[in-house]
Amino acid sequence: MKQKDKKLKLIGSEAFENYYFSLYESRWNNLKQSLFSENIYTEFHIPECKNYFLDPASVCAALCLPLDNAADVLDMCAAPGGKSLVLSLNLKEEAKLTSNERSGERKKRLESVVSECLPSNIKERIFVTCSDGATLCQNKNLSFDSILLDAPCSSERHVLNDKKYLDEWTPSRIKSLSQMQWALISSAYRLLRNNSFLLYSTCALADSENNQIIARLLKKYPDMSLVSSDEIKNIFNKNLSNAGNVFSEESINLIEKTFSLAEKKDFGFHILPDTASGSGPIYFSLLRKN
Repeated sequence: MKQKDKKLKLIGSEAFENYYFSLYESRWNNLKQSLFSENIYTEFHIPECKNYFLDPASVCAALCLPLDNAADVLDMCAAPGGKSLVLSLNLKEEAKLTSNERSGERKKRLESVVSECLPSNIKERIFVTCSDGATLCQNKNLSFDSILLDAPCSSERHVLNDKKYLDEWTPSRIKSLSQMQWALISSAYRLLRNNSFLLYSTCALADSENNQIIARLLKKYPDMSLVSSDEIKNIFNKNLSNAGNVFSEESINLIEKTFSLAEKKDFGFHILPDTASGSGPIYFSLLRKN
C-alpha cells in the first residue's frame, strides 16, 4: 500500500470505525447506533432557581464521590457545571467547593449555572476559578479532601454527530487526550490530602482514556487504592438520598436504574448507551489516597 493510502486510512470516518470496532467488536454496531440517538436527561430543580438538565449517567458518577468528611472539595474541570450542582447537594455545613475551569469562556458559563441554579446559602460556598487543572498542584497552598476530575476526552457521541470532527478524526487524538488526562490526574493526586478521595470520569469509549489511566496511576502511586464496589454503592445510595429533594420521583427512578446498569471494569464502571437506554457514555473510577 502506498504511503498516501496508509495516511488516508488513519483519518476520518473509516479510521474511526476501524478503531472502535477493534475495541468493541460485535457490540460496536449497536453501540454506535445508540450514540446517534438523542440523549435522555434528568431535571435538577431547586425551588425559585433555574432548572438544569443532566444526563443521568453524569449524575450517577458525581453521586459516587464521598463528601461526609470533606471540608474542601474540588471539581477540577467543572464546566458547564452540572456535576458541581450535584456535588453541592452533599456539601457539609461550612464545607467549600472550588469549581475550576481552564477556559475563560467556559468559566463564564459555569458561573452562570452556579448563580442561576443554586440558592444563596449554597452558592456562597462555591468558588469558581479559572486555572489549568494540570498546574493547580504547583500552588502549595491548595489541598483537598475530595476531588472530582471529569477529564476532557474523546466524546465520541459528539464526534459521530459532527461531520467536520469525524472527517478530521485520527487515532493520534486519543493519544493526545490521554496525555492530557494523565497530567490532570497526576495533578489531582498531588492535591489530595491523606485519606481523601478522587473520582475520575470521562464520557469516552476508549480504554486508553479510562482503565489505562487508572492502571497507570495505581502503578505509579502505591498509596492510591480502588474503593470497593460495595462501598461505592453505599456512597451512591446515601448521596442520592440526601439529594433526592431536587429530583422528581421519576428522575430518581431513572438515576437508580442507570446506576444499576453500570458495567464493572477492571478499575471502574462504564455506563454505555446501548444498554442504558441512551444514557452515557460515562466511565468513572473512585480511588482513595491512603
